[in-house]
Amino acid sequence: MSTGRRHGWIGAVNAPSAIELPAGLLALPAHSPGWDDWLSGLPTLARELMTEWALTQDGQARHGRCALVLPVQSARAGAAVLKCSFPHDEERDEHIGLKALAGNGAVRLLRADPNRHALLLERLHADRDLTRVEVEAACRIVGGLYGRVHIPAPPQLRALSSYVLRWTDDLLRLDRDAPLPRRLVEQAVMLARELLAEPGSSMIHGDLHYENVLAADREPWLVIDPKPMSGDPHYEVAPMLWNRWAEAAATGDLRRALRRRIAILVETAGLQADRARDWVVVRMVHNGLWAIQDALAESRGLTQDDHEWITQCVTIAKAVQD
Repeated sequence: MSTGRRHGWIGAVNAPSAIELPAGLLALPAHSPGWDDWLSGLPTLARELMTEWALTQDGQARHGRCALVLPVQSARAGAAVLKCSFPHDEERDEHIGLKALAGNGAVRLLRADPNRHALLLERLHADRDLTRVEVEAACRIVGGLYGRVHIPAPPQLRALSSYVLRWTDDLLRLDRDAPLPRRLVEQAVMLARELLAEPGSSMIHGDLHYENVLAADREPWLVIDPKPMSGDPHYEVAPMLWNRWAEAAATGDLRRALRRRIAILVETAGLQADRARDWVVVRMVHNGLWAIQDALAESRGLTQDDHEWITQCVTIAKAVQD
C-alpha cells in the first residue's frame, strides 16, 4: 500500500482525546532510521490535524504498513478517514493522483497537507475488499477500474521509466551466482529496454491489487492507496498475480490459473496481452532483485521467507510465458 495532502479550512473544535496507536502499527519493524521518530510523534501530529481540520474520531484506528488511518467525523464533510503516512518515496504523490481522479473510480480526496504527509479521505468500507470476492470476478472488477484510473498523467508525476532504468541497471550489476536464473535476469533486462521504447504517459496506480479496492456507498468498488507515476498501463497487472497466491497454487494448475487472471484483466481493460505479460516478467525479476538487495543492505543472508518469495517471483515470470 502507503501516502499524502492539500486544501484549507480551519474550524474550532474541542481538543481531541489522546490518540491510541494500534498495537499492530507499534509492532512493525522500523522502515528506516526515521521510523521511530515518526511513530513517537504520530499521536501529537494526529491531534493537531484533528483540531485544525475540525475532526472527531468515531471509530477504531487502523493501519497499513506505513500509515495510521483514523475514522473521523468532519464538521464539513461528514464521515471520513484521516490518513497519516510515514514519509517515503511511494507516498509522495498520492495526493496528486487522487486530486486528478476527483473520485472517478477512486476514493475521493477531501483535503491534504503534503508537508505533514496527511490526507483526509472519503470513508469507504475498510472491512470489505476484493479478497472477499471470487478471484476471477475480482479480476473483472479491477480490469474495469483500470480504464478509469489510467487518465493522462498530471505533469508533476515522476516517470515510471526513470525507476525501471535504475532497477534494470541494478540487474546488470547483480552477481552471476545470485539466486535468480541468469537467463531470466537477461530476459528482464532485454524486455525492460524494449518496453521503455514506448514508455506511455498514463497515470498508473503502481500497486493495484485486491486489498487496494474497497467497497463504497456511492459506487460498489473504489481504488485506494495509489503510488502514482506516469507510464504504461500494462505495468499494472503483476500485483494481481502475486497476491492471492495460495488460491492459484491450490488449483493444481498454477500456470493456467495465473494466465487466466491475465486474460481476464487484459480483455476487460482492452490491454495488449503480450505487453502485459512482458511487464509481469520484468516486475517479478525486479521483486526478486529487491529481496537480494535488502539482505545485502542489512548485512545478512537470505531468510527462508526470502527464498520462498524469490521462488514465487521466478515461478510467476516463467508461468506467464509461452
